Formats: sequence, structure tokens, C-alpha cells
Amino acid sequence: MSADVDVLVIGAGQAGLAVSHELSQRGVEHVVLEGDRIGSAWAGRWDSFCLVTPNSAIRLPGGEYRGTDPGGYLPRDEIVDHLTGYAASFDAPVQEHHAVDRLEHDEAGFVARSPAGDIRSRRVVVCTGAYQRPHRPAFVDDLARQAPVVMSTEYRSPAALPAGPALVIGGGQSACQIAEELHAAGREVTIAPGRAPSMPRRIAGRDGFDWLEDAGFFEQVLADQPSPAVRLAANPLATGAGGGHDLSLRTLAGDGVGLVGRVLGVEDGRLVVADDLAETLVAGDAGFRLICDLARKAAAARGLPDPHPPEPLDAPIETAEVPTLGDLGVVLVACGFRPAYDWVDVPGAFDETGFPIQDAAVGRAADGLWFVGVPWLRRRKSPLLIGVGEDAALVADQLA
Repeated sequence: MSADVDVLVIGAGQAGLAVSHELSQRGVEHVVLEGDRIGSAWAGRWDSFCLVTPNSAIRLPGGEYRGTDPGGYLPRDEIVDHLTGYAASFDAPVQEHHAVDRLEHDEAGFVARSPAGDIRSRRVVVCTGAYQRPHRPAFVDDLARQAPVVMSTEYRSPAALPAGPALVIGGGQSACQIAEELHAAGREVTIAPGRAPSMPRRIAGRDGFDWLEDAGFFEQVLADQPSPAVRLAANPLATGAGGGHDLSLRTLAGDGVGLVGRVLGVEDGRLVVADDLAETLVAGDAGFRLICDLARKAAAARGLPDPHPPEPLDAPIETAEVPTLGDLGVVLVACGFRPAYDWVDVPGAFDETGFPIQDAAVGRAADGLWFVGVPWLRRRKSPLLIGVGEDAALVADQLA
């Protein structure tokens, strides 16, 4: 690894492997550096984690899903196995356990600084994931002085947590999936959610994802969104656990999970929450209706009959009693993620929110520096298994 390379790809998840495949197809010399092992971001999820999109959405170039259950949802270890097999299928030049601590730019190109040895490259493609840093609100430090705190990235299973009632902070996919699993394991669970749209798992027997794809949802571009802040918005609530089923704040409440308002902080040893649960439920219901409307429009555009999607349950839900911090066995924090590119020392490559400033048509952020797997790089689907291959091909074309 002491020799310079033409193209250096950093990260061996779905984005980095898709880029490597496309570069290999075009005969472009390259090396892929991975700080851990192939698919490590997936391997770091909890034990029962499954895809929330159907297996048919795994459309990596040359690495599409070819199993017998296209409508199912691969569990964590099988996702990693799929990526590992994908890399082996084209002999991807991956160097595992070769973390890049810093990427520097000079007149000759780039230098990737690493404890395993520095590498000089003319061009670099950064593929380190859609989001890299768990968001830890400031009040979490105060919470940690009152009860054990576990971040969602640290969660593995109910049995691995301290005993006692659980408070889940966050209302996105991870928060709701973990709250459901903890409750099913017999825990007393309260969730303090943010706002996320809910969605039906299936409409007229088809996966909600398929209807959204038909409606062009994943082809949307950032310029058409109300604000660039959409890059930090929660995805529609869904789960692939148990073969996939509806999951929302309403289904959680129906199962017996307590719902309270958004956490504002800790004051005098007490948890302070907003009186906004009703508004949070309304926001989730609005997302549900929007997705159902998209399904109707997609069916009409294809000359299909109305799929008659379900209506959300819009009955009021009483706010649960705010838990006493001293009574909690654990606080599970699942407040989403933020970009973390502080290790990329390339002036002017990032905006004030930490996302790359890039030519959306080809993914280039600076001369010789490219990104793949970034949210809304070109379209909503850019970081997803359904869309990352398209972006990888465009970048590979430019590099070739």
C-alpha cells in the first residue's frame, strides 16, 4: 500500500462497493480503504435489525438481490453477507481495517493519512455513508447523571440493557423499532418522539415502498424541496421485522407503549417535555395520507383500479405520565444522525450544515474530490440500495 494510486475510494459499504464495481468495469485503477470491514455500518446495527425496504430494492450494479424472497426484508447479518459476496464477485480491491484519519489536498492531489500507512492519490471518492455521527442532544448529558443512557448505535437487544422501565427518545425508524422490540420483550416502555411521517406497510397487497417508487417519490431532487433541511428529516416509519408490518406511534400506543411529548431537557432532576403530542400525531397522520394519495395517483397513471389504501387511525391518544428519571432502568437515545466530514481537510468543500457542496449532476465537490452515498446527491434515492448504483456509474464515467 506504499505506492500511489490513481483513484482512492474511502468506505466499503454499498456506495464504496458500487463505485469499485463501476471503476473495475471501466478499467480504472483504484483502491478501496475500509476502516473496519466490508458492510461494517450494517454490522453495527442491533441483533434483530432488518431492512425496511424489500429485498427487491437491492439493486447494486452486478449485485442485485437474486434470492427467493424478493418481498422479504434481509436481516442484518444477511445484508453484510450480501455485500461481502458482492465484493468477492468482482474481486474488489478492498483493504479492510485501514482507517483514514485525515484527507489532505495539495497541488499534486490528495494524501490519506492513516495509522496503517499514508496513501497518495490523484483523485478520491468519499463513500463513508449517508450520515456518520449519532445526534446527541445537549440534554442527554444531564439525563446520563440520572439514569443509564444508551445510544441507538450501542443498542443490541433487550437482554443487553439494564433491567427496568425504558424511555426511548426519538420518533424515527430506529426509535420506533427499538421501542416495539423492548415492549414485546416485556419492558414498560415510554417513547418521547419527534415528528416523522407514518406509512402503510402494504397497500392492496403491495409494499408501500413499491407504490412510492411507482409514484416517482425516490426520483425527487433537492431543488424541488421546501428547504435543504429535508436532508435531516425523518424517513417514513416502517419495519421489516417479522416479515414486515405497520409501525407508527399509533400502533405503538395500541400495543401499550406510553407516548409523551418531545423532550426539552432536565430541570431539577425531572424530565421536561413539550405539550405537543397531538401535533406530532397529526404530522404522522399527514404523512400517511400523503403516501396513500401517491399510491392512488400512481395507480391512476398506470390505468390500474383504485388501490383503496387504508385510512390512518386519527383518534386522540392520551399523553402518558412523564416517567420519573430515578425509576428508569435505561434511556435509549435515537435522535438521528448528522454528517461528519471533519476529517476531510479540503477548504470550501462543505456547506454550513456539514454537507458537501457538490455538482449534483456528477457528485464532484472539488477538483478531484467526489462523493457517493450522500443524501440527495442527485435524488432522494441517492444513498439507498435502490439508487446508489446509478450515482456510482455517473461518477465512474467522469473518472474514466
